[in-house]
Formats: sequence, C-alpha cells, structure tokens
Amino acid sequence: MTFMPQSQNTVDPVKLEKLAEVAVKVGLRLQKGQDLVITAPVVALPLVRLITKHAYQAGAGLVSAFYSDEETTLSRYQYGSDESFDRASDWLYEGMAKAYANGAARLAVAGDNPLLLSEQDAGKVGRANRANSTAYKPALEKIANFDINWNIVSYPNPSWAKVVFPDDPEPIAIAKLAKAIFAASRVDLDDPIAAWAEHNGNLAKRSAWLNGERFASLHFKGPGTDLTVGLADGHEWHGGASTAKNGITCNPNIPTEEVFTTPHALRVEGHVSSTKPLSHQGTLIDNIQVRFEGGRIVEAKASRGEEVLNKVLDTDEGARRLGEVALVPHSSPISASGILFYNTLFDENASCHIALGQCYSKCFLDGATLSQEQIKAQGGNSSLIHIDWMIGSDKVDIDGITPDGSRVAVMRQGEWA
Repeated sequence: MTFMPQSQNTVDPVKLEKLAEVAVKVGLRLQKGQDLVITAPVVALPLVRLITKHAYQAGAGLVSAFYSDEETTLSRYQYGSDESFDRASDWLYEGMAKAYANGAARLAVAGDNPLLLSEQDAGKVGRANRANSTAYKPALEKIANFDINWNIVSYPNPSWAKVVFPDDPEPIAIAKLAKAIFAASRVDLDDPIAAWAEHNGNLAKRSAWLNGERFASLHFKGPGTDLTVGLADGHEWHGGASTAKNGITCNPNIPTEEVFTTPHALRVEGHVSSTKPLSHQGTLIDNIQVRFEGGRIVEAKASRGEEVLNKVLDTDEGARRLGEVALVPHSSPISASGILFYNTLFDENASCHIALGQCYSKCFLDGATLSQEQIKAQGGNSSLIHIDWMIGSDKVDIDGITPDGSRVAVMRQGEWA
C-alpha cells in the first residue's frame, strides 16, 4: 500500500516546490558536498522529498531524514512504562551532534499538533521534556552557537490545521494553513529568493541602528507588563540572514520578521505577561505571567499549562533566565494576517518576544572567538532549553535605556518609533 498524506491534494504543489527551494537556497544555502540532517513529522513527507531533491541538485553530500509520528508519540503516553519518561534517545542526538561537528547542515520541518499532549499526564510530559532537553544538549549547542548553517520551515499538518481553523472541514483548514505558510514564507511571490534578499536587507538596517545605539537595557511597558531587560555586555543585534561559524550565511527561520540579541542573564527585573499562547512539546501554555528578580524568574503563573511551565522552569538553573530578546513590529505580515498559529515559529514573528534558556553566542561582538567562560562573564545564559514566548502587542511601548540612563523611543504601540 502506498503511503499518501491526507494533505497532498489540498496543498499547492507549485508553492510547496518553491518552499523546498527556498529552504535549501535561502534557509540553508547548502554547499556542494555538505551533508544534511532533516527532522520532520511523517505527514510532511511531500515537503521532505522536495527538499531532498533540491538539496541533491545543489550538490549535497548525503541527506538523512528522521521522522516523528503523532500516533507513535501518543502510544508512549498510553502504554509506556513509568520509568521510560525519564529517558530519551541520547544516542540519536549524539549522532546528530557528530554529524554537525563533521560539517553537516540541519533542517527541521515544523508542524506538529500543538495540542497533541494536552490531555496527557502533565508530570509525564514534564519528565519527558526534561529528559529530551538533556539528551538534545550536544546537538543544541552546535545549533545555538551557530557552529553550522541551519533552518526551520513548516508544513500544514492536518491536525495542526484543525487547531488553527477549528470551524472548517479538514481539507479547507489544510488549504488555509498552507496558504498562510506560503505567504509568510514569501513563496507566493514570483521571485521568492529576490524577495528574501530585500527582506534580509531591511532587517539588517534595523539591526545596524540598534547596534549603533548600544543600549544598556530595554524597558517594556504595557498591560500586565513592566519589564526591564538588561542587555549582555558586548551584545550584538541580528536579524534575517546570519553567518555561521562555518562561514555560511543562512536564514535560520523561515519565516522571520525579528531582530534579536542576548539579554544579560543577571539583569532582568520586573513582571511580564504573555500576549499569545505558547505551544510547547504538544502542550498549550496560555496567559503566562512571570516576575523577575536579579535576572531570575521567582514567580510564574499560567491560566493553562501552569504545571508544565513550572516543570520547564525547573529544567536547570538557566531555564529561569533569559537567553534572547527579540523585537517584531505589530504590523508584521504574520501579525497582520490575524491568524493565531499556535506555533512558535510563526507566532514569535507576529510579536516581540523573549526566550527562556540558552543564549546565542552569535549575538556577541566577535562571538565566534569567545569561549563559554567569556560569554558567561559578559552575561550570556546557559541552559538545556531555549523556549520563545510572545510579550508584544499594539499596547506595548519599548524604550532603549543608554548607559547614562537616558531613554530613546524604540517602539510605540507595537510599531517602530
């Protein structure tokens, strides 16, 4: 019997081909002879096949794909032994880390059901997440430190589509989600590669302005939010395309609308409320409210998924501190679409956001030459996790605070000032 994903007939094949091409030529900028490691839900097989084709056409060495499956994941929670939730496939992640150390690129296809584990035991979910984060660390370090060129794109998984468009029949929901993914990824345009070059240029201009200001901190003020985020010593803003330590300039996220940098792990004060739900490992965490003291979250609440949130925060010491702060205008195309994607790759590009956990060494001046000890001394955070969540809206103002204490308007009502 031939495997035929449900969404095949409702997803525009021409645009899907363009997305695959953009993933390889813009997202990864894959080099001749370079190996590629792909992770994806099994329903995304049509996109993975196209990416593999374009990768080999670009001269890839060896393309290796690893698939996840929702039913298989649920079987673990229904029938797995209790002790199994403290384990993860460390051998797999060690192999991926070895591949990256040997020069392979990494591509992740996102699109899992954001509510997959919402009805499962929160304690088991938290334990499994912690075990997975621990096992994944060798591979995550290669990605977070930008040792390699990497990229994330998305595929309209039917179960994800039904969460985003619950009132539509499944084929209509899939078609709507596919259309939204293609628009946000700029593959609905005649020349997506040229469009990405222009967009990268605009994000580079925003980053250059922020780098020129050399702010000591950012102050976020809005409903439920009064937060001062100190910026790491020697921080550097980035947006759009970034050059990895292997010398390859890639676009890690497709889509992307953000400019981002590294906060100082010890210099975050105040309280902040989320403005969109966070979908984390199959659990929806909504209405997050946290309070920082000395850079550390000392109080955390959520109207939904609070138990999972607090287990995430207990992953390690760095999980309660920030590893990223990112600025996105409220008028970004993803925000303007009016769609809540329940997917961080998209929702973080509709809103300013912060990330718990691991920082990007890339976001330091001369970051490629800094040791982990130097990064820590300059305020960079270290953790097993890196989880973005959204704190921006059209009701949030942001000021940049200079080293002498003066203020510069950065955003007003969610737009660049």
